[in-house]
Amino acid sequence: MASSKLQLPADDSVLLLVTHSNLSTFAADIRVSQQTTVEALKDKLWRKTGTAVASMRLQLRDDTGAKIADLDDDAAPLAAYAPYNGYRIHVVDLDPSSLASGGWLEDTSLVDKYKMSDEAYDKLDTIRKAYGGSVLQNQASDLTNVSQVGDRCEVEPGAKRGTVKFVGRAEALGRGFWVGLQYDEPLGKHDGMYVES
Repeated sequence: MASSKLQLPADDSVLLLVTHSNLSTFAADIRVSQQTTVEALKDKLWRKTGTAVASMRLQLRDDTGAKIADLDDDAAPLAAYAPYNGYRIHVVDLDPSSLASGGWLEDTSLVDKYKMSDEAYDKLDTIRKAYGGSVLQNQASDLTNVSQVGDRCEVEPGAKRGTVKFVGRAEALGRGFWVGLQYDEPLGKHDGMYVES
């Protein structure tokens, strides 16, 4: 019985950390083939960072953060710059009007918050009204910021943003009030909706 050997190509990929000039909290790991061109790498990073390919300059940095090279030849393969596992690709956003500049994608204090007067709030059918004007501090105080399906919110920890899809009691899930969210990113186990069975 003859034995056959399957010849697999050697893995030439490297694991790189990605950072961004305008996003201080952004960091992602990517595994990329060294045969990938700089242009193809930019296209892949555009999908992760939101910086347009035409507005992107890439720098290769070592594991201490020291700059090794500018990846300035779009046709060159990544191997031409000799990256090692653990090196960093730093994305420099050259677009002065980029959404990432000025902290707009990270600093939620820059976003105007909706504030409702007590008079307007009292006109709504709310938890405060249901409990005779006093909100139960332990169970419902966090829900006073969520008034209805369709509201936008941010979940802490993790700073995940999404849209409220359900507010109310869901006895099948447990006691108390529940808020179902659909995250903007493809995260979570479902779309936030709750349907009684």
